[in-house]
Amino acid sequence: MIIFDLQCTNGHIFEGWFEDSKAFKHQKKKKLISCPMCNDANVNQMPSTFAIKSRPQTPQIPSHEKQMAQLGKKIVDYVEKNFDDVGCDFTTEALKIHYGVAEQRNIRGTSTDSEEELLKKEGVDFFKMPLPISSNQDS
Repeated sequence: MIIFDLQCTNGHIFEGWFEDSKAFKHQKKKKLISCPMCNDANVNQMPSTFAIKSRPQTPQIPSHEKQMAQLGKKIVDYVEKNFDDVGCDFTTEALKIHYGVAEQRNIRGTSTDSEEELLKKEGVDFFKMPLPISSNQDS
């Protein structure tokens, strides 16, 4: 169904409802359309103002870089919330936990290359992960 704004030769404007534009042309040719105010059968289609409601825009899929940055932030947030920060005592604390001297827990901190070699020799499992500098830290 389509609605057209129509105007007769006397200037009256009215609406006409049609199955499609082909039906409008057919009815106009056979003079089946007339003005409801003056009954004039000489009518023409008028430009009409209308709005088309569009469906909401779908969010754009983030770029690969943006997805990786979001994932990195989630990992950093998780580590900060769920691992004790032992700072430069990482190797000492990891060895204590490994040998049962300290309570078993997740820890994070820093270590040197030689300390990492020692942890490997002792059979301590660890995962080395560079963390980005947090935006809320001072430079």
